[in-house]
Amino acid sequence: MDSTFVFGTVGSPISTPKKPGGSVGAILHLHSLGLSAFELGWVQSVRVSEDTCRLIRETAQNSQTALSVHAPYYINLNATDEEWQKSRKRLFDAAYYGALAGATDIVFHPGSYFGMEISDVMSKSIDRLRDVSKELSDLNIDVTLRPETMGKSAMIGSLEDTLEMSQVVPNVKPCLDFAHLHARPGDGSINTEKEWDKIFDAYQQALGSESLRHLHIHLSGIEYTAKGEKNHLPIQESDLDLKALYSSMHKFGCGGRILCESPILEEDALFLKQSWINNQ
Repeated sequence: MDSTFVFGTVGSPISTPKKPGGSVGAILHLHSLGLSAFELGWVQSVRVSEDTCRLIRETAQNSQTALSVHAPYYINLNATDEEWQKSRKRLFDAAYYGALAGATDIVFHPGSYFGMEISDVMSKSIDRLRDVSKELSDLNIDVTLRPETMGKSAMIGSLEDTLEMSQVVPNVKPCLDFAHLHARPGDGSINTEKEWDKIFDAYQQALGSESLRHLHIHLSGIEYTAKGEKNHLPIQESDLDLKALYSSMHKFGCGGRILCESPILEEDALFLKQSWINNQ
C-alpha cells in the first residue's frame, strides 16, 4: 500500500539566512531545500503578533508547506490547580495563534506523573485536556492537539497515555516521537520491526486504520540511559534502526508528516526524506 509523507524540521533550519529570517525565512528556506513541513518552535513562550501570524500563513500557503506548532515546554496536565492555569494559557495561546498562522496541529509535552498513580494522573489530565479542546471548538479554532510521546518513564506520554487521551477527547491525536519511544524503556528496546509493528497495530486498534495515514511524527537519533532520554543525536550517530522503522511504516501504509529534531536539522530531514524514497 502506498503512503505519503511530507518532511521538515521542528524549529528553523540551521542554515536559514538572516534575511528575511524568523519563521517566514525558515519556511522559504525549507521550500528551497525541497522540504514541505515546518513546526513553529514556540517552546519558550508564545510571543507573536496577529500580523506576523498572517504573514506566516500566507508564506506557508504560497509554498505549500504544512504547518504545526510546538507549544511551550512548560505545560503540565498534572500541575497543581494554580499552576495549571498558567499551563492552560500556554496551550490555549499556542493553539489560538497557531491557528491564525495556519498551523493545523499543536504538539505539547503532557507533563509529569510526579510519582502519582498513573490512573489518577490520566483522569485529571483527560478532564483538563477536554476542557481546553471544548473551548477551542466553541471558538471555532480548528486544530488537533497532539500530546507527544515522551522519552522518560517518569513523564506523562507513554504510547498508551497518548492513545487514551486521543480516544476520549475530541480533536486530540498523538505526536509520535519515535526517538522518545525507543529511549523511554532505557534498555535499547523498541527498535526492531516487530516492536514497531506492535506500536502501529496498537495505534490502529485504538484510533482506526485511517488514522495511520495522518500521523504526526518527530524523528531523530537519540542518546539514552536506564532512565530514558538523554539528548537528541544525528540519525546516523545513534542506534535507532531507521530501516526497521521504515519497513514497518510501509507495511502499515503510514502517511502524514515527519519532522526532524536532530542537532543537524535540515541535513537529517533531507536524509530522512531520501531514505524514505529509497525504501519505497
